[in-house]
Formats: sequence, structure tokens, C-alpha cells
Amino acid sequence: MDRERLLCETELFVLDMDGTFYLDDQILDGSLDFLREVERLGKRFVFFTNNSSKSPGTYIKRLAGMDCHINRQQIITSGDVMIQYLKQFYPDKQIYLVGTPDLEENFLENGIRLTKDMPDAVVIGFDMTLTYEKLERACTYIRNGAHFLATHLDINCPTKDGFIPDCGALCAAVSLSTGQKPKYVGKPFRETVDMVLTLTKARREAVSFVGDRLYTDVKTGVENGAHGILVLSGETKPQDLPGSDVAPDAVFESLKEMGEFMKRF
Repeated sequence: MDRERLLCETELFVLDMDGTFYLDDQILDGSLDFLREVERLGKRFVFFTNNSSKSPGTYIKRLAGMDCHINRQQIITSGDVMIQYLKQFYPDKQIYLVGTPDLEENFLENGIRLTKDMPDAVVIGFDMTLTYEKLERACTYIRNGAHFLATHLDINCPTKDGFIPDCGALCAAVSLSTGQKPKYVGKPFRETVDMVLTLTKARREAVSFVGDRLYTDVKTGVENGAHGILVLSGETKPQDLPGSDVAPDAVFESLKEMGEFMKRF
């Protein structure tokens, strides 16, 4: 589809955050202008981040510090998707969580029963407070029969100084130790799209997932009946495209370029 036509026909933009809208605590040039264009045209946006290390409330405060003011309905994390998944498939079950205090708080606020004893399932998040004890417990419980779940498959998280190990990297260590692979629920999986559509009541074919990663952001859209737009402001570079098995519906340098296109509408 033509890039301009795709932007015109998109009614809901599902925006990645790290590497797409901001990098660390610095908003990327043109990001706020893009949001203004979305609102001017009567379209909608929500943020969706695979980064489960922080709660939605923390993200709302972080964005406010960048002069981007949103409400709770405009931010979804892979942690939120996992919570819904647990409520549906593991109601009242005991969960061992490998995650940050923020993620733990989000789980508890939503009625998830956490334990440090033998659980029904182990959930791995992007745990920047990881200890060897947590890793050891997770592996032991999985070997003893606990189900292995994870919030998202991102291997690295972008920062202004480069990349740091993300949830997928932690899961690789657990998988190597236990011989088990996790069930992921963040981008690019169907559970994420289903949750976005349920919360926003948007039409699937009018939704575009926007982000800097082919294997998560773009893949979410193109493999689940929506659209996937790649921005080159983060992890993916132009030379990565020819060898990729994921083909974006459109490629832009950044949200800034997308906003400049939309000024013509």
C-alpha cells in the first residue's frame, strides 16, 4: 500500500515507545508534532510497550515529564497483556514472578496471586532487579513442572549508550538451563492485538502498529490482520530489510516524517 494512503486510512496508531517515541528520557524530534497531527485529523493513538519493567502509572509520569500527557486508557504494556492472560487461563493460580517492583505492584493490584514457593506458573518479565536467587528459583520451579510464561520476547532494550539484555535474553538463559521454552504474550503475538482491539473498539484493518523493530512491532500488525509501520529511529537499520522475513507495510525515517506526511491531509 502507498505510504500516504496507509496513513490516511489508519484510524488508530499503536505506538512503540523505546526507540520510536523516545530514547531513555529524551523524546525523539518530531514525536509530539506527530501526535498533534493524529489528533487534528480525528484519529487516535495508544502507546504499547513490550518493556514490562515499569508500570503504566510510571510510564504516564515519565511521558508527562516530556510534555506528553496521556490517560490510563492510552498506555498498554506487555505486563498488562500477561495479567489478562493469567486471569483467563490461570484464574486463582499461584504465580512466581521474575520482575521489577513496578511489575509486581501491577500484578498485585490486578489480583494476581504471587508466591515464592512452588507455583503453578513462572512469569519472566524485563527484570532490571534480577538476582541469581530469582533465576535459580525460576529454573527449579520450571523443572519441577511449573508452566513457563514470559511477557515479551525482545532480546535487547535500546538505551542512549547502546543495548542492554531484555526479557528474551533472560528467557534464553532459563531455557538453556531447563530445556523448556516460554509462552510469550507481548508483541508480536495475537494476545496483544486482541487486547488492543478489546480496549479501543477499533477496526482491525484500520489499526497500524508503529515501531522500530521488525520482529515485534511490525510483525504484530502484518501477521494479525492489521498493519505494520517501521520507523528507522531505533534498532532496525535499512540494511536489515532485505534479509528480513517480515515485510513492513510502510517504512519511515521517524514519527517526525510520518507527521510531516500527515500535514498534507
